[in-house]
Amino acid sequence: MATQTPPPASLTGASPRRTGPPRRGVRLGLRMTPPRIAVLVAAVLVSLLPLARVHSAGAMADPVEPVTGNATHFFGLGGPYGGCGTTEDQLESLDYIALNVYNAPGDNVYYPRPMPDGDPKIGMYDNGHNCGRWVQVTIGDFCTGTNDGALSQPFCRNGEWVADEFNGATLNMLVEDSCGDDNAWCRDDPYHIDLHDQSLDKFVKDGTPVGNMLPDHWNNRHVSWKFIPAPNYSGDIKIGFMQGAETWWAAASFSHLANGIHGVQSWSGGQWVDAEMDGDMGQAFILKPYEPGGTRFSVRVRDVDDQYINNGRVYTFDLPSGCDPRCTTPYQQVSYTTSSAPPTASASTSPGTPTGTCTASFTTKDTWPDGYQGEVTVTAGSTKIRGWRVSWTPADDQTVRDVFNGTMTTDGSTVTVRNETWNGALAAGASTTFGFVIDGGASPPTLTCVAE
Repeated sequence: MATQTPPPASLTGASPRRTGPPRRGVRLGLRMTPPRIAVLVAAVLVSLLPLARVHSAGAMADPVEPVTGNATHFFGLGGPYGGCGTTEDQLESLDYIALNVYNAPGDNVYYPRPMPDGDPKIGMYDNGHNCGRWVQVTIGDFCTGTNDGALSQPFCRNGEWVADEFNGATLNMLVEDSCGDDNAWCRDDPYHIDLHDQSLDKFVKDGTPVGNMLPDHWNNRHVSWKFIPAPNYSGDIKIGFMQGAETWWAAASFSHLANGIHGVQSWSGGQWVDAEMDGDMGQAFILKPYEPGGTRFSVRVRDVDDQYINNGRVYTFDLPSGCDPRCTTPYQQVSYTTSSAPPTASASTSPGTPTGTCTASFTTKDTWPDGYQGEVTVTAGSTKIRGWRVSWTPADDQTVRDVFNGTMTTDGSTVTVRNETWNGALAAGASTTFGFVIDGGASPPTLTCVAE
């Protein structure tokens, strides 16, 4: 084995990570992108292998054999969420990696995320669809030259790749973050991975830990890796609401997955509705409640093979009381019940939840000779409410139109305006407004408010 000289400090200098345009998580003020200590990576010339399942149009497919790539390292997920929408304290392992957002050799543009379906620049991260999966990582050769990740420059310049005592050491790791930096590792090498710092002394060879490879035995070495099922999996998924979650923006994070996560469906309005992923944070989804303005949720989850986990098991849970009016902690785990079908309508209301009361007050906002614009303020009573409806009977010479911030129905001469999905839940004493236009006489309405 060749004697190795530790690379100069300039080869292991720090570089910023994920410094492009902010993702959805930043909307909540939830995360800034931490610096990454730049280290290791292997050649961009990777053998072409037969590919298996394609997750979405334009995305890279799963390799059917281990692939070789450069490997950098970084110190953590940041705060409070990593790229996949998880916090470190909810993970079953702190051995995790990031996958490339982009597959764009020589291109340092920060393209909007998530990338459009079918875009050939979608990298192995697959717009978040590979989040929560496990990979087995095996240590490969060490670079004796310059391996700094300069964009469009060769890896391991003025040196060679050599084997050493660390070759063959392995570790199972979670996909929990994304790498979209403007360097050669994240752009030129489709199979580059970014490893959590503290995992670099956990690799095992022949049953024995090989010790920490930092700093003298790293220099962005080659590694090979492949997707694997969750090792020694037991139990069931974990579900928790995210910071800022409330009834009209019920963002929840899913973890402890046996085979990744590719989609979530909410039972809402008597049917299964696909939940929207929160940007490209692949383990975070915006759920819809069982009924508009409600606080109960029933979901089922698809894995990376697009199969419903546990034969379509239905998970039913409530927005925690600590999330009134919204969740303030980064992760609020919920307990759930399971069944083979969603609960009946009679079981959809959380036990012990009071109906509550509401009041409605009217204000004229603008007038003209043959009508006016009115605004109604709905205020919850001494307890929180999940929804509301306001009813009145217009005068014979009046017609109601152009309702906003509410949904209008008529029954004979009675007009009823119900809340939208996003303004129905009100904390005790809290208010919201809706408005409408009256064609005809100037008589103000006499309002009745009912909490739902």
